Amino acid sequence: MILGIVTGSITSTINHPFYENRRLLIVSRTNPDWTLTGKYLIAIDTAYAGVGDRVLVLDEGNGARQVLNDPTGPARSVIVGIVDEVA
Repeated sequence: MILGIVTGSITSTINHPFYENRRLLIVSRTNPDWTLTGKYLIAIDTAYAGVGDRVLVLDEGNGARQVLNDPTGPARSVIVGIVDEVA
């Protein structure tokens, strides 16, 4: 699992059919204290996150496909939650 902050979204006119009606968001990776690491990833949004939200990302293909309920989908990273606090 990865902590991150949503910094933008991806819009495309031509894409794989798997991505139809799915939101792709840019997530800047962070440390547990929310400082940026300088790395980012693109994740499918399943938590209705928006720019500025602190999120939890599952970055593992098989788990991502399970969350999306598609065992053959071309997915690796999925936003699975919006984080209120890290204790």
